[in-house]
Amino acid sequence: MKISAKGRYGLAAMTYLARHHQAGAPITIISISEKLGISKIYLEQVFSLLKRAQLVNSIKGSQGGYRLTRAPHEISAYDILSAIELALMEKTAPAAPDKMPELDRAMEAAVYTPLDEAIKTTLSAVTLDKILQAFDAEKETDSLMYFI
Repeated sequence: MKISAKGRYGLAAMTYLARHHQAGAPITIISISEKLGISKIYLEQVFSLLKRAQLVNSIKGSQGGYRLTRAPHEISAYDILSAIELALMEKTAPAAPDKMPELDRAMEAAVYTPLDEAIKTTLSAVTLDKILQAFDAEKETDSLMYFI
């Protein structure tokens, strides 16, 4: 599985929104773009997909922006990536459909289906809260000073 730049940016932007979720104020794409160093135009495409998946609400006007539709512990990486990645769980093309269709069915049953299920299970277990916890742990690690 390969996550596209759009998927990675979507995860990053949603994590940024999750960090500011308690404040309740909408966050503009421009501020996300500036904080994360991601193109504003690219983020607009990402947020269009996230809005269609009902993961964010948009608020219009001078005080407008985007907010999460649910609490960070209720939104998973799978929710985000499946909204953005067009081929997250794309069916694998058969290897030998004409000569050995039973081999293709066996590979589907033994390899592809379990792999897809494992990916979905893993991504569903990773919530925005968990990403924020990992982020905070990384920040703490970076702020440690070592003396010899």
